Amino acid sequence: MKKIASFILFTIFGWKLEGDFSKDVKKYVVIAAPHTSWLDFPISILARMSSGIMINFVGKSSLFNGPFGFFFKALGGTPVDRSKSNNLVEAIIKIFHQKEVFRLALSPEGTRKKVNTWKTGFYYIAKGANVPIVMATLDFENKKLKISEPYYTTDNKEKDFAFFKAFYFNVKGKYPELS
Repeated sequence: MKKIASFILFTIFGWKLEGDFSKDVKKYVVIAAPHTSWLDFPISILARMSSGIMINFVGKSSLFNGPFGFFFKALGGTPVDRSKSNNLVEAIIKIFHQKEVFRLALSPEGTRKKVNTWKTGFYYIAKGANVPIVMATLDFENKKLKISEPYYTTDNKEKDFAFFKAFYFNVKGKYPELS
């Protein structure tokens, strides 16, 4: 699958890759941004498959209903019921503690709509599980996926978020007005 995914992503679709997902670090949170289109998902899955490592994801529970539910689960997805108030951050931290290898991709925006402020769950998951954060861009303007080295959070949230935001500076999603 790795060769097929690489062929589709890089040869057919024409994307470029800068960096790669760490294979040495067994646990981390991946934040992929900007998230402006449903196309982000297949591009991300192809990037993950071309890297040869499993990166899991969570998605709204409705994606896992009906005939496509099995497909999303097979790709490494776990449904999340967003209609209920539950402590998702703590539940995911628990998963990190239970597994020997676990890499989880999230969108820091939490939606495909334009947001001014990122959600902070990814940050508290990484801190609570004591795992680094890997940043990944979805730069449609340049057809470039850029993957960072693992970043370990500090005790200064503002400094950490400034570092994250700098990584994504000038990156344009499929719909730039939503980036």
